Amino acid sequence: MARIQILELPEGAGDERPPFALVIDQVDYDGPSSHSDWLEGWTTIKDETGASAVLVFEDTIEIPANEVPVDPDGYPLKIRVEGDFEQFRDQVQDEICKAQAQIRGGRLG
Repeated sequence: MARIQILELPEGAGDERPPFALVIDQVDYDGPSSHSDWLEGWTTIKDETGASAVLVFEDTIEIPANEVPVDPDGYPLKIRVEGDFEQFRDQVQDEICKAQAQIRGGRLG
């Protein structure tokens, strides 16, 4: 059975929304009698979805960016990233103290 994947493409300067290509793999070609009818069908899908391109393959195509990491139980892995604001806070405080000392010494900058 055919699969469909979305391949995100780099944005251009005039793009209103991020461009993408549809990647359809595991396709058996036993469709319409003429090759041009078959191509016209994919062109219609491209136009109706707003895709930049439709790539059709008989083989299985894996897009690494679409892989979802899973935990040992097979569920999607969720990663939470938290900033270390303690060090940031200390850096800001040091800069404030330096600026205040420069102002008191009459030499700012």
